[in-house]
Amino acid sequence: MSTAPPSGSAVRRFRVTHPFHPWLGREFELVVHRRTWGEDRVFFYDESARLVALPAAWTDFVSPDPFVMVASGRSLFRAEDLYELVEQIRCLDKKDGRHV
Repeated sequence: MSTAPPSGSAVRRFRVTHPFHPWLGREFELVVHRRTWGEDRVFFYDESARLVALPAAWTDFVSPDPFVMVASGRSLFRAEDLYELVEQIRCLDKKDGRHV
């Protein structure tokens, strides 16, 4: 992972937008954006010069999720996420010998 921006490129910055994160509103210089640990993450140096990674969804680096924008807090769960939860519960119940 390179820590220097490509020559001739502008410095890219992002702001933490997660409402419960202690760095809410703080701006950082992006080192790299990549998919790691199963999700998009932004890497940057904190005030102690430590390389830190946050989920990109917790920042303004990526566009807001359309479902979250439309739901405006009125719906906590997506239909497909609830369906997946039901399927996982069914699998667990089958392992226990129960039928749902």
